Amino acid sequence: MDPREALRRIAFELERGAAPTYRVQAFRRAAAVLAALPAGELERRIEAGTLQALKGIGDTTAQVIAEAAAGQQPGYLARLLADQPPAPRDGLRAALRGDCHTHSDWSDGGSPPREMAEAARDLGHEWIALTDHSPRLTVANGLSASRLEAQLELVGMLNEELAPFRILTGIEVDICEDGSLDQREDLLGRLDVVVASVHSQLRMPAGPMTRRMVAAVRNPHVDVLGHCTGRLLGGRGRRPESAFDPAAVFGACREAGVAVEINCRPERRDPPGRLLRLAAEAGCLFAIDSDAHAPGQLDWLANGTVRAEQAGIMPDRVINARPAAELAGS
Repeated sequence: MDPREALRRIAFELERGAAPTYRVQAFRRAAAVLAALPAGELERRIEAGTLQALKGIGDTTAQVIAEAAAGQQPGYLARLLADQPPAPRDGLRAALRGDCHTHSDWSDGGSPPREMAEAARDLGHEWIALTDHSPRLTVANGLSASRLEAQLELVGMLNEELAPFRILTGIEVDICEDGSLDQREDLLGRLDVVVASVHSQLRMPAGPMTRRMVAAVRNPHVDVLGHCTGRLLGGRGRRPESAFDPAAVFGACREAGVAVEINCRPERRDPPGRLLRLAAEAGCLFAIDSDAHAPGQLDWLANGTVRAEQAGIMPDRVINARPAAELAGS
């Protein structure tokens, strides 16, 4: 096993298991150190036992490198795979072709767009939508109009290099208090996938929140209503659901052809089961999205497909079971 690939695979599996960021970074940093070594130096250092003299290589990563270089599966990786075996790729999960909601280091993700795209491709995806945050979400380094335009240029270049895999242009745009969207309309019109989400004033009364969400859903540029209740489960960051009229919001989604997101992040699992069933009964479309902020999190889609199947949602109602060209309208 290639040592760099072993380190990257361990980082991926740690991300999939929601491990602390510092632990993931140790393995990605070590992989970057190996990538910068001159030809032959890795072998010389393994033989001399001087791997740990390299900045960014510690005892654990050095052992992984040595085991992989010897043609073995590193014990660290074997333990991770035993503790969290890959999710089955059957049923609705097998029908998914892509992911409508992912983040890169252009906003609050941890990896560049290319690395996210390559990880998605390795998982068997045909495409992902790159949906970094919009400007007013400053805590997440949201993209100004000029930065979004620069990202569109980058995506164009990456798509030439990664074809037939495709990165769809996109944004997770903030829904403002009055229901308007936090990005220029002309730019939203250029994007393949627009996920609209509420990130502020989550405790506003149900009436204004309903009007806010319905106004956003009716915007012709919106494709997906993101994590509709805004809830967070467990831990210090626990947050209750926002209050709104689900019949009005899901009815607006159905009428506008906007997909209700089934968010796969373990701390979200949004919408809750009762609302997911209501949206299904209302005849809505759905997007089963990882909301990944790191490559390993792209493999969280099964968290949502299981819930969708329980609600009786079939692939023909899931937009990311469609080919990229259909979502992009091309």
